[in-house]
Amino acid sequence: MTVFFKTLRNHWKKTTAGICLLTWGGHWLYGKHCDNLLRRAACQEAQVFGNQLIPPNAQVKKATVFLNPAACRGKARTLFEKNAAPILHLSGMDVTVVKTDYEGQAKKLLELMENTDVIIVAGGDGTLQEVITGVLRRADEASFSKIPIGFIPLGQTSSLSPTLFAESGNKVQHITDATLAIVKGETVPLDVLQIKGEKEQPVFAVTGLRWGSFRDAGVKVSKYWYLGPLKTKAAHFFSTLKEWPQTHQASISYTGPTERPPRAADETPPRPSLYRRILRRLASYWAQPQDALSQEASPEVWKEVQLSTIELSITTRNSQLDLTSKEDFMNICIEPDTVSKGDFITIGSRKVRDPKLRVAGTECLQASQCTLLLPEDLETVFGMALSFPVV
Repeated sequence: MTVFFKTLRNHWKKTTAGICLLTWGGHWLYGKHCDNLLRRAACQEAQVFGNQLIPPNAQVKKATVFLNPAACRGKARTLFEKNAAPILHLSGMDVTVVKTDYEGQAKKLLELMENTDVIIVAGGDGTLQEVITGVLRRADEASFSKIPIGFIPLGQTSSLSPTLFAESGNKVQHITDATLAIVKGETVPLDVLQIKGEKEQPVFAVTGLRWGSFRDAGVKVSKYWYLGPLKTKAAHFFSTLKEWPQTHQASISYTGPTERPPRAADETPPRPSLYRRILRRLASYWAQPQDALSQEASPEVWKEVQLSTIELSITTRNSQLDLTSKEDFMNICIEPDTVSKGDFITIGSRKVRDPKLRVAGTECLQASQCTLLLPEDLETVFGMALSFPVV
């Protein structure tokens, strides 16, 4: 034993490196073990639904999964097959997995897809937007949009996840919780932005859109990957060298919030009895005629704002969902163009992690519809009309 400790003391560098390696390896193995326990518990919970008997005349519930294998830097397929697919199969659903190969494929497939009981999106924000757009572009949108849409967050950006699921630092638990919510049939109504161009077909989004310098710099962060943790600040720093101050001129017209229409009942009320229908007809026949007062609906009041901003964002309220609200509106945030270079780099780096962060002095408007007119020299959508339907 004395020789053993003497050897460790004489080779203290190797001993220290070995202890660190064993500690890291033990922690990694323990994390894998905890992940397996989470998967096992989720599968056992899903199997309870799969063991339930269905009536002889009932059909097995069909689920169509749109999987984006390129999400999460190509890891989405592995994450889905290890964490979500076993839960879906054990739940007793007839699962069909459709893997997308290129951007926009989900929209085209949904135009041709037959009826299904549930649509599941396995990917990030981009995949979800494609599926929502494909559903709402269909000719039978009124009936097809009633199909529930489930979301399994597999992408690097899943801004809708905090609204739908409890936040978790464990990726496996986050995916299994989302999949179990689909199996249990938990639903929540969300707002959708309808984005119309002058010529293009409408596009739909559940989070919103951004136009400005912060967004442009954030897109270029991956370009500076070789700088490691400094890549975010570097992208915003080099953005200030091209042009400063960075201002965006536009004109925006909008209308105020509107009253939210009542939700349609899930079940059709039973037909009244023959006796009640006869009484209703007689009452309407013998009722005194009332003078029909022609009440013209008051025209919508549009307000126009000329803006000069460093960034404009138009978002839904899905990040702070309020199901008791009786008004429909979207949030229009106009951030001031008086931001210094230092604040642009600091705030921009934080906005990459939290896009909801706003610069001090931001003007926020509430609108049910808006029209955004951009300068003609911009290589973007010139005329953009946004409406705010609720699905």
